[in-house]
Amino acid sequence: MSMSESASTPATSGPASQEGFSPTQQERDELRRHGILLTSLEELYNWGRSNSVWPLNFGLACCAIEMIAASMARFDIARFGSEVFRPSPRQADLLIVSGTVTKKMAPQVIRLWNQMPEPKYCIAMGACAISGGPFKQGYNVLKGIDRYLPVDIYIPGCPPRPEALLHGLMQLQAQIRGQKLTGPDRPRHLRADTGCAYPVPEFGAHDLEPPANPEVWQAPSLPRSG
Repeated sequence: MSMSESASTPATSGPASQEGFSPTQQERDELRRHGILLTSLEELYNWGRSNSVWPLNFGLACCAIEMIAASMARFDIARFGSEVFRPSPRQADLLIVSGTVTKKMAPQVIRLWNQMPEPKYCIAMGACAISGGPFKQGYNVLKGIDRYLPVDIYIPGCPPRPEALLHGLMQLQAQIRGQKLTGPDRPRHLRADTGCAYPVPEFGAHDLEPPANPEVWQAPSLPRSG
């Protein structure tokens, strides 16, 4: 075979020539050691978003002290690209509900969420934000912010330490990196049929109206034996 014939003949050997070739993580690591980086638009897009999650400069109670400590030099949340605590919800990506959510404060928290642009995420930090904590039986305490907002990460504790918040942030980053840009599993901000604003409850005669957002939270049904 002449050189011209060999040059015009397409190569068919090797996995890279196969249609729909998807290298394994081990193969990617081996290529990375040789200075070759394989990626896709989806991976690059999610990598950039996961390493630039800006929290809202907002706290509610004692869990906010632990959130502040996570931004100090000892724990250094800047290692994860989240040191930019924004004073405006219109510049923030992450709402960390850090502390007790009273029913008087709940409408304000939801207003802040509605003012944040998509894509946005919510972390419920501490037992109070998750379920009301030690004040669960209080008439003035909301039994979990997930009754009104979609929570992405739950961080238990009373209060959780800064390391727990960093771990929760790492879990959120992994969740962002796994999101799809197309298909039925794409995230909320890429779906035209999903809104980004949630109804703000009003003060009723005895409780918030409505007491929960049915699109986000529904009371669990307990099976009862006849």
